[in-house]
Amino acid sequence: MARPVNEINAGSMADIAFLLLIFFLVTTTMDVDSGIVRRLPPPPDPTVKPADIKERNVLNVLVSSRDALMVNRVPSDISTLRRTVKEFIQNRSNRSDWPEQRVEEIEGLGNVPVSRGIVSLKNDRGTSYDMYIQVQNELAAAFAEMRNELSMEKFGIRYNQLTNADWINAINKAIPVAISEAEPEDVGGK
Repeated sequence: MARPVNEINAGSMADIAFLLLIFFLVTTTMDVDSGIVRRLPPPPDPTVKPADIKERNVLNVLVSSRDALMVNRVPSDISTLRRTVKEFIQNRSNRSDWPEQRVEEIEGLGNVPVSRGIVSLKNDRGTSYDMYIQVQNELAAAFAEMRNELSMEKFGIRYNQLTNADWINAINKAIPVAISEAEPEDVGGK
């Protein structure tokens, strides 16, 4: 005669599994993708003719499909891009082939030179995402450093630590982030 098999009460197993599931959902952190923080300009008014921009006011940055960086048609390196952008925009040596400066009266800053320089960024469709982000970071860092330097000079505090909205607006007027990004296209593998 066979012995009867005792049944295992599995009713509480579902409760335990549910509790473990809730525990892991609550305690697990998810990586959140963060994008590039940049406020886009409003769409252009079709009735207004685009402004003529002098060639000397434009710093052309080109990234090829092989991630080669060219600045004004000269091979360059990502490690020097930030310095190049700062030198170009500030034009402290007053070079005639670099951007014009106009002295403006800005409330809270007084008379300050404001650059008419623009960084024009163009990527090849084959540019790697890593290189694209590196270039974006260097461009953003160049403008951030210029703003920090002016803020330290005028207010004695870094730009990113300013809490006075008038001071922030004054620095933004003195050093506008002038980056123009063209639609990617096949620009070659130089």
